[in-house]
Amino acid sequence: MAKEANIKLHLLEPRATEKTYREQTKRTYVFAVKPAMSKQAIAKLVEDEFNVTVTDVRTLIRDGKKTKFSKGKHAYPGTTFRQDKKYAYVTLKEGNSIKVFDEPEKEEPKKSSAKEAKAEAKADKKAAKENK
Repeated sequence: MAKEANIKLHLLEPRATEKTYREQTKRTYVFAVKPAMSKQAIAKLVEDEFNVTVTDVRTLIRDGKKTKFSKGKHAYPGTTFRQDKKYAYVTLKEGNSIKVFDEPEKEEPKKSSAKEAKAEAKADKKAAKENK
């Protein structure tokens, strides 16, 4: 059960890149997933998490990049690789969608600067003098 919760946390947000945005026009969404996950497990988690119907799942494993390292000034330098990454391209049933870029913007309260606050105070004092 704890393993499944970790996997779910990893699938909460689809990848938001230009390529994945183009894929969304074809009802395909891209997720970064754990390398051990199967296509069936990915489909089930997406259906449960976003309340949609999955019609197709394609996976891709991208090899980790080659990186150089050195263990000190006189040690022989070597190369190693970063971790491989697995991506799932999930196609949804027609009419279903996942909101990735369509999130409503939240209005934040306007913060006034010190100069603006002083200007407002001056205007209030002038108005008070004129009313007397």
